[in-house]
Amino acid sequence: MLTRIYSNDMSSLLEQISQDLNSAIKARDAVAVSTLRFLLSGLHNAKIAKGKDLADDEVISEIAKGVKRHQESIVAYEAGGRVDLAEKEKTEMAILRKYQPAQLPAQEIEKIVDEVIAQFGAVGIGDLSKVMAAVMPKVKGKADGAVVSEIVKSRLSTNG
Repeated sequence: MLTRIYSNDMSSLLEQISQDLNSAIKARDAVAVSTLRFLLSGLHNAKIAKGKDLADDEVISEIAKGVKRHQESIVAYEAGGRVDLAEKEKTEMAILRKYQPAQLPAQEIEKIVDEVIAQFGAVGIGDLSKVMAAVMPKVKGKADGAVVSEIVKSRLSTNG
């Protein structure tokens, strides 16, 4: 069983995912089972690559990568007219999102961006990378990088 590949001091989030997998197996929820098994497999590979157990923030980072892959697949499937596959991806993405922290509302992201812009005295789009580098650690796991980038670009273009 996949849950045995982790040591007894595994993160609480990882433990929750393993418990949810067992519940999905008992409930015969094929989509949840395959999604969670794929997630646990990816987490196991990340653990091997890192050479140690993953902390909750590292697990969240891997989950975010999975969510992003599903978002990209949804866009591709919808562009190709494959609504059935897009719906499957949406269902799997919803399962993964349960393990992510609550996402920050746009107003909160804007507030953080404004604080960083003021801190650095950023005046134009040329300061984009500097502002992004300071904002992303503050919103890690709680905001999509593309959303943050759009907010930063809009703020810098109105400043400059």
